[in-house]
Amino acid sequence: MSRPVRVFLTLLVTALGTAYLLWKIDVSRTLDVLAGVDPWYFLAAVALMVVTVWPMALRWQWLLRAKGIDDSLGWLTRAYFVSYAAGQILPTSIGGDAVRILETVRRHPGKGGVSAASVLLERALGGAATLVLAAIGFALAVGRYDVGAYLWVELIFVIGTVIAGVLIFSPAAGRLLAKGRPLLAPFKLDRLAGELWSALHSYRQNARLLLGVFALTLAVQAVRVLAIWCSGKAVGIDVSPRVYYVMGPLLFLVMLVPFTINGLAVREAFFVSFLGNVGVAADEAFAAGFLFFLVTIALSMPGAVILLREGVRGKPNPELREST
Repeated sequence: MSRPVRVFLTLLVTALGTAYLLWKIDVSRTLDVLAGVDPWYFLAAVALMVVTVWPMALRWQWLLRAKGIDDSLGWLTRAYFVSYAAGQILPTSIGGDAVRILETVRRHPGKGGVSAASVLLERALGGAATLVLAAIGFALAVGRYDVGAYLWVELIFVIGTVIAGVLIFSPAAGRLLAKGRPLLAPFKLDRLAGELWSALHSYRQNARLLLGVFALTLAVQAVRVLAIWCSGKAVGIDVSPRVYYVMGPLLFLVMLVPFTINGLAVREAFFVSFLGNVGVAADEAFAAGFLFFLVTIALSMPGAVILLREGVRGKPNPELREST
């Protein structure tokens, strides 16, 4: 996608989300709600997000180690925090993933395919875990919560994830890629696509590893849903955590939309739209979404400090390996 088109879509999506919010909320009332935020629930939300970074780095370490890249948990955790900082100025978490891939390639020259595959597979397993939560949310919501079309969107994503997983790890996908590589050659992406698919496909031999990564990811996602619940409680929204287990998986997917900076306006519009279906006023729903945005800002601060410190001292030699 060309840069002008991407910029246009970014502005369009942001403008539509902002217009929707201005239509739904009372700005003065929303400011009053934000002024009365419970700091303890906010700090709890931040803590829940921060403590989940370590197990996320651990699962990444498992995937890299399985393919011969043995890196320390400390460096991988650092890379995660840096990616969160980068995600504040790049389009959503996808931008942060690109930063992690780039840093890993610089640290391990010649391992580009494996580095990219580990991050993409981690993201794919994260998406699958999110959709398992969505399936649980679907079961919780049927006959209990009136969340409109969102319920069926979750079901569609669950089915789509199952199909995508079969296609990615099917030998037929390799034959299809081989036929399509000439189309990628003019863009010099044919070799990269082949290396990436081979690296991803090689994980078929690590079924136990994939199950372990998936289980850990599912636990992390479940904890992070509680951070969203804490954001709601901080602004006085008193609904069951079960509502957020319906909402959370969709929010994680919404935050992947690569057309706004850090999900700006889209995230808050989603809070207003979804929570409005369960009787939450638009002002409180917007405030919860904005507070969750502040939680992500807080999560990015360690990465910002790391980048600032490394910028002052000079970037460390990427060839150095930390002991595990």
